[in-house]
Amino acid sequence: MTYSINFKGSSVYSKIDMRSGYHQLRVREEDIPKTAFRTRYGHYAFQVMPFGLTNAPAVFMDLMNRVCKLYLDKFVIVFIDDILIYSKDEREHEEHLKAILELLKKEELYAKFSKCEF
Repeated sequence: MTYSINFKGSSVYSKIDMRSGYHQLRVREEDIPKTAFRTRYGHYAFQVMPFGLTNAPAVFMDLMNRVCKLYLDKFVIVFIDDILIYSKDEREHEEHLKAILELLKKEELYAKFSKCEF
């Protein structure tokens, strides 16, 4: 399946990579016991979504789509833990980046800047 995205007029791009994406999602208090496991070192349960759960990518993608909803297809595309920001010029791109970074800060979501491309 091929997707066509309209970048017409865009010449400046950035990619924001979310840090430990799934680990930024808290498990509901009532669901924490469902993640429990025991080792010879003790009994443990996840308080954040562990990597490997079947629905983890869908849940994280849903969160990112809800967080970025105002900007989707205007100057943002989200794919799981990557945010692509596209703009027609540097000035506009600076505004777009500022809007997204402030939004992530407000939602307490964190990027891994060593993997981001500006």
